[in-house]
Amino acid sequence: MKPRTMLLIACLLLVAAFVALNLDEVFRPTTLNFAFTDVQAPLGLVLLGMLGGLLIVFLLVMVLNQASHLMEVRRLGKEATEQRQLADKAEASRLAELRDYLRTELTRLEERQQAQTATLQQQIERSQTELARLFEQSANGLSASLGELEDRLDRQDRLPGTPEQP
Repeated sequence: MKPRTMLLIACLLLVAAFVALNLDEVFRPTTLNFAFTDVQAPLGLVLLGMLGGLLIVFLLVMVLNQASHLMEVRRLGKEATEQRQLADKAEASRLAELRDYLRTELTRLEERQQAQTATLQQQIERSQTELARLFEQSANGLSASLGELEDRLDRQDRLPGTPEQP
């Protein structure tokens, strides 16, 4: 229990004990002045009635305050739920946008990679063709040089007066 409630119960018990101990005086009639008239009534009973009335008013105010507090909490809870749902939707939207962006970027990267692969393949083919051409030219040049050397050797062998080699 809350300390405030326990204090209220303790005060009510003290008042009840006081009234029980002084019950004869509470019910003794007295002349009471209500500003516009005088009445014969027990003062203790009138004061107890006023105390009871104040207690009822206090309890009504407390109930109304608690009810308004609960309504405010419920309203804030609904707002928080709505805000959470909006945030979840926004996050889902951002994730979808990010997913779409990543897909387009990956597609673009794949296209770029394919284009670079094709370009590289073409360069390799050109290099191979150029290498084959250079190899053929070198072979032709070498063959020509060897042919020329053979011709020279043949001519030297055919010239008169050249000693034969063993």
